[in-house]
Amino acid sequence: MASRVIMPKLTDSMEEGVVVKWRKAEGERVESGDVLAEIETDKAVMDLEAFASGTLRKILIPEGTTVPSGTLIGVIGEPDEDIRAILRTGTTSVVEGAPAAETSTSPRVRTLAREHGIDLGTVKGSGPGGRIVERDIEALLPKKGKPPVREIPLTQMRKAIVRMTTQSKAPVPHFYVNSEADMAEGLRLVEESKKQTARPHVSINHLVIAAAARALGQHPDLNAAFAGDSIRVFASIDIGVAVALEEGLIVPVLRDCGRKTLAQIVEEERALVTRARNRELSPEDYTGATFAISNLGMFDVGSFIAIILPPAAAVLAVGSVREVPVVRDGRIEAGFRLTLTLSCDHRVVDGAIAAKFLQTLKHSLEHPRDL
Repeated sequence: MASRVIMPKLTDSMEEGVVVKWRKAEGERVESGDVLAEIETDKAVMDLEAFASGTLRKILIPEGTTVPSGTLIGVIGEPDEDIRAILRTGTTSVVEGAPAAETSTSPRVRTLAREHGIDLGTVKGSGPGGRIVERDIEALLPKKGKPPVREIPLTQMRKAIVRMTTQSKAPVPHFYVNSEADMAEGLRLVEESKKQTARPHVSINHLVIAAAARALGQHPDLNAAFAGDSIRVFASIDIGVAVALEEGLIVPVLRDCGRKTLAQIVEEERALVTRARNRELSPEDYTGATFAISNLGMFDVGSFIAIILPPAAAVLAVGSVREVPVVRDGRIEAGFRLTLTLSCDHRVVDGAIAAKFLQTLKHSLEHPRDL
């Protein structure tokens, strides 16, 4: 019996995907578990495996095409099996009750048509299977008077960022608390680690992660999430570390940081960041952070505020270590200071708790050899 191959929903935030590459060709034998295609989600490029054995009878979506999750992209069956019924119904069943032209149309095309008052039911599609594509809408737009612009299509990762930040910033009542830490001893420890070739070098970010884990252990009310009629306090300290990629931002998660030494955090963070930049993360690697850290210090940013990414109730924004004049014992001298800004969900955290957390964090950063 013929089997449908559909665009899967590989992550909770995935609404559509891109067929990056077909790993099997039409007419090729397929076994259950074989990799059929590479699919780009909002976070990574992942393998799509076959759920049935047979022959890949038909590829419906070409490489490089974006389609909603649930769209029929191929058919597996026996070489002589009649698959015409599947082909007739497959492309119109993506969204129940919606017009056929619109269900097989990308969100970008729907938005473009809505902005210009174009009825998709009147548009003849030139894409695969008669699907309406962006060029079909653009052909109907007036050519004169348009200012010179360059439109950059949103990547899957950027679309996910749009959804997540909108869902966070709008409904979550943020408040912000900041403090400064003396990083003179931390800088000495970082420089000393560069001379040790046997172990990975320690960075300021590693010290912040380790110090945050210790502070969360002492102030567990911040390692929590809003859950409607309750507050969920997590037993494990799982810290998401923001990593900037060309396509956008991804937040891989270091698990159980409260039980890890600084050396373990250094090793695991470096491996996780490398996998993120190589687009090798699985969904388990970037979901479920109980706290998050965003560090822009390497870009010479003094301070900033970050947006909370649920389910976490807080995120720490870290600037660069700056050499500034400080007053010590009535004298002005050079010092090294790091600005730390904590964004909190006021439904979960109050100002006093946030302030105490920053006090503990600051103390740990100023005594890094205790980490």
